[in-house]
Amino acid sequence: MTEETSPRRRRPATELVHGGSLRSQFGEMSEAMFLTQGFAYEDAEAAEARFKGEAPGFIYSRFSNPTVFMFEERMRLLEGAAAARATASGMAAVTASLVSMLKAGDHVVAAKALFSSCLYVVEELLPRFGVASTLVDGTDLDQWRDAVRPNTKAFFLESPTNPTLEVIDIAEVAKIAHEAGARLVVDNVFATPIWQSPIALGADVVVYSATKHIDGQGRVLGGIILSADEAYVTDHLHNFLRQTGPSLSPFNAWVLLKGLETLEVRVRRQTETAAKLADLIAVHPKVSKLIYPGRADHPQAAVVAKQMKAGSTLIAFELEGGKDAAFRVANALEIVKISNNLGDAKSLITHPSTSTHQRLSEEARLGFGITQGLLRLSVGLEDPEDLAEDLLAALDAA
Repeated sequence: MTEETSPRRRRPATELVHGGSLRSQFGEMSEAMFLTQGFAYEDAEAAEARFKGEAPGFIYSRFSNPTVFMFEERMRLLEGAAAARATASGMAAVTASLVSMLKAGDHVVAAKALFSSCLYVVEELLPRFGVASTLVDGTDLDQWRDAVRPNTKAFFLESPTNPTLEVIDIAEVAKIAHEAGARLVVDNVFATPIWQSPIALGADVVVYSATKHIDGQGRVLGGIILSADEAYVTDHLHNFLRQTGPSLSPFNAWVLLKGLETLEVRVRRQTETAAKLADLIAVHPKVSKLIYPGRADHPQAAVVAKQMKAGSTLIAFELEGGKDAAFRVANALEIVKISNNLGDAKSLITHPSTSTHQRLSEEARLGFGITQGLLRLSVGLEDPEDLAEDLLAALDAA
């Protein structure tokens, strides 16, 4: 197989279509799907050399596969990373990014506003294996500084956060992490690689649930870990993935490659629509609070302007009537569907208190700003006018 190479760095839209492409002897235009577990060697000496790392090539699809490699390489080029490894899901990416570099006796500092499953990893899973954790208000830089211990090895955050869309100053948190000798891991799902570049802001590791915008059409699960530090991948991450096996299937990698080709077009359109809908929702009398990173009234508007190229495809808004009002709105929607997914071509609405964050106590949810009246809207590719009519009619029903 041959790899396409370019004499100069290409712009993101071009990399999303061509980056990392491999072609077989048949010269296919669409990336080939290599549905194989293993690979044959010309002779025993060739197998020995490949296992020793002395010769290039693929060994076993649990940790190396041509289709998966194309997805990793395309994402690496888009993100401006030194290396990348794909995983079976977004949560596999989050877990592997942390567990692969930590050991008993280490300490992690994380923003408390996290997806519920990420909180589980930080608060419950890591401590089982002797890794202590401290949760902080991610928007308060002093709390990051105060939480540092001599054994702090990793910082972890998502920005914008799920579901309240807080925006954390990645560059400043990265400085604090590096002063402490720790790596900063950023979950960039809500911003997407189109609107935010954590590595350029100083992050060491970036993770994505490729299930969301990268696929963007509700078809497959997938995740990816990217790093500015190739040694982190070669010394920690690669062997962890090789030995534990949270593998991305070649079929899913192929679907994600197809998703990347339209990622910028979809995200740009969804963001434009989200901004229009946010303005409409903000002035509705039934809405007590609206949070959207593209608006001047966002609590961290200055940080948004500094580190994001545009807003988000996500909107959070709160109804004074609590759970009853939120359920009435969700149930009254016709075009927008009730689902816990996001980043889809179809618009989706979620009630975090009873779905994505339901396992948390009410006290914990309120501490994160997740009230019973909060709804999270993921804006799709439908006609903006149809979505506006659907949402306004549903809000009237609240």
